[in-house]
Amino acid sequence: MNLFAYDFMVRALIGVTLTGLIAPAIGIYLVQRRLSLIGDGLGHVALTGVGVGLLFHQQPVLTAVIVAALGAVAIELVRERGRTSGDVALAILFYGGISGGVALVSMSDHAGSANLVSYLFGSPLTASNQDLYVTAALAAGVLAGTLVLRPWLFAVCHDEEYARVSGVPVRALNLALAIAAAVTVTAAMRTVGLLLVSALMVIPVATAQRVSRGFTATMVGAMVLGVLASSGGLWASWQLDSAPGATIVLVAIAGFVIVSVAAGVRARIRRPSGAPAPAEPPEVVLSG
Repeated sequence: MNLFAYDFMVRALIGVTLTGLIAPAIGIYLVQRRLSLIGDGLGHVALTGVGVGLLFHQQPVLTAVIVAALGAVAIELVRERGRTSGDVALAILFYGGISGGVALVSMSDHAGSANLVSYLFGSPLTASNQDLYVTAALAAGVLAGTLVLRPWLFAVCHDEEYARVSGVPVRALNLALAIAAAVTVTAAMRTVGLLLVSALMVIPVATAQRVSRGFTATMVGAMVLGVLASSGGLWASWQLDSAPGATIVLVAIAGFVIVSVAAGVRARIRRPSGAPAPAEPPEVVLSG
């Protein structure tokens, strides 16, 4: 049976492919700054935006973008001024965001566990043409921003103090990165879900780091792996009759395990007998 003979499967494939493309593109900057969990916090805040949209009968994706962007800006300003630790700010986003979202959704005319789960864990098979248009527009904006600003974003993520001394507009770039992360989270809301998109921001990047060293090579490799995990996970979910969002993440994790094992075996084979084991590759990509 050709699963792509159905229109809803074609829409689902396009949606998850866009998500798999942009999530690692923004995730590589978050990983380099050791802010890998920021996607989770923004996902919780975006749920409040979804609740606002449902409560006032507005487009949930658009209200989620606005609320998540405001949350991203707030946490970036708090981090920059050092009034509280990043961990505390993230915790506030986690608990306040998801609590507000659940409360608002329960007050709306669209209350129901199935409706809430579709936003939390994704529902690409039910995405409409309008959902796809919005996702494509958001994805295009994020991808263009990450590619155009790549040299400056890399400089800020690699050494923020040096970038500031060199005259790079650090604050503006940090805010742009935070907003791009918020947009990425909401763009992935209908495909992998608000609670799972952070995995696609981090896992493909971590996988690419196992086999590449340069920043550009890692970024391109992570984007390719993100697309493969998304499309492969969608196909696997069709075959297994499982949740698409969760299956996509599991496929990404499986890819990381396979690549890590293969890289370890290759290193053992290429290492001369009795030679010391090489150091683990750095968590952060350091070369441009």
